[in-house]
Amino acid sequence: MIELIKYVVGTFSENSETVDYEIVEDGNVVNVTIVLDKSDMGKVIGRQGKIAKALRTLVRVGSQKENKKYNIEIRERA
Repeated sequence: MIELIKYVVGTFSENSETVDYEIVEDGNVVNVTIVLDKSDMGKVIGRQGKIAKALRTLVRVGSQKENKKYNIEIRERA
């Protein structure tokens, strides 16, 4: 599932090599924090958050076979 997240984010970000992923697994819950440059925030989130919402939907549907819940947070690099 992490590969799917990286693929989608890499597709929309201009600087995909600078994207960081913080993955914390706690039982059946996996928290994924995507840290982006300021210039990539709008491209990955999308207009009115449509890309981010679609990414969360894809991950939710795909993770049902794994019996895990993925929480995705998108942050700007400090």
